[in-house]
Amino acid sequence: MNAMSRRGACPTLSTPMQTGDGLLARLNPIAGGLSPNTLIGLCESALRQGNGIVEVTARGSLQIRGLTPFSARQLAGEVEQLGIAVRTGVPVETGPLAGLDPSEIADPRPLADAIRAAIASAGLAKRLGPKVSVVVDGGGHLTMDTIIADVRLVAQKRGNETVWLLATGGDAATAVQQGIISENSVCDAAIAILQAIAALGKEARARDLRAADEILPVGLISPLEGKMSGRTEGGISKHFPFGIILLANATLALGIALPFGAMPAGKLIELSRAALDEGTADIRPAPARSLLFLGLSEDACHRLQDTAAALGFITDPTDPRLHIAACPGTPACASGNIETRAIAEQVAATVPGFFDGSCTLHISGCAKGCAHPGAAALTVVGRDGGTGLVVNGPAKALSPDNTSCDDAARGLAAIANLVQASRQPGETTAACLARLGAAPIQTAYRQD
Repeated sequence: MNAMSRRGACPTLSTPMQTGDGLLARLNPIAGGLSPNTLIGLCESALRQGNGIVEVTARGSLQIRGLTPFSARQLAGEVEQLGIAVRTGVPVETGPLAGLDPSEIADPRPLADAIRAAIASAGLAKRLGPKVSVVVDGGGHLTMDTIIADVRLVAQKRGNETVWLLATGGDAATAVQQGIISENSVCDAAIAILQAIAALGKEARARDLRAADEILPVGLISPLEGKMSGRTEGGISKHFPFGIILLANATLALGIALPFGAMPAGKLIELSRAALDEGTADIRPAPARSLLFLGLSEDACHRLQDTAAALGFITDPTDPRLHIAACPGTPACASGNIETRAIAEQVAATVPGFFDGSCTLHISGCAKGCAHPGAAALTVVGRDGGTGLVVNGPAKALSPDNTSCDDAARGLAAIANLVQASRQPGETTAACLARLGAAPIQTAYRQD
């Protein structure tokens, strides 16, 4: 086992990454989920080998923190003993309810399997950078809109035929839409894009490519028709994995989230035991730092939801913590300068009305912005001597002359008060912030 993966790479079970609280290992079960007993076993391993914190990432992978080189090897062995097979190589991701959602346009799993096999056959895994990924989105209740990928394939209906929208280099709102591919040609198209990325070197991404119609064989791709786009109306999907979801087998799934993607392993064990008692067959990590509990009755869903809420999980889609992105911060991350999640909890508790779902607050321990790489309406960035504020930008946009404040929670409360006093009838928080502009927002943040 490699003791530590390089920065910029993706940590895995076999190549964990060094962080401020030790090594971090990430795993993505091939089966999609784990039985309650298996998840309990994994959490017990996290308690023995790590610091007892288990995370679900924005892409729906599991992470275990606080490992040492020795305990990381022990963890990998215990994962194998639990029978958890994990994915390796180029990520080819489908939704957590792929093949189970009665409202999906197409089951994306056969196409995803074909792409994985073609990647292996072409030897692409060794030639592509560690961040290169593919999304195959069959649509339905839970889309993959928020997941960034180099190759995005989104199922569409053209009459009775299933076709695939090809987009490159982004999420549903930011990816460059290239055109429509038939079901018979879509795997070849995805591989051609990946081959073109690989030809540019291991640092290359889809954004470095020329237009797809210059890469793909003539006639393989059709132009977009009218407003066909594969996007959810209004841009990024608002369908968080929350509440009770009907499955194709007439059973139900319950979606809950982890606050800022992290929970003590002990609480996950308690919830998994309750899920086992309620008849849960499968627990699946899902995008938006959430978990799906499959195979439940309606009454069982409600009881498990109450248990989850009592343990501190997010069960309410109006919970303000859903609209705050916060990395581990200090002391968990060596790069962190502030206790990000403590600030996030304080802000969520003191100004909940500010979070109406129209925008995201990002609290970042440093200027890398790992928890929310893109622009946010407000981004608090930890730095020596306090915090800086970026308005409508990413953490990396922080400059030395950005507003400084030594009490971020107080500064954010001042911004919330400004919005409350300035909000026009029917105006969202995002619209009010945009109308106010950066100057008064920065002034409010730095007030003592």
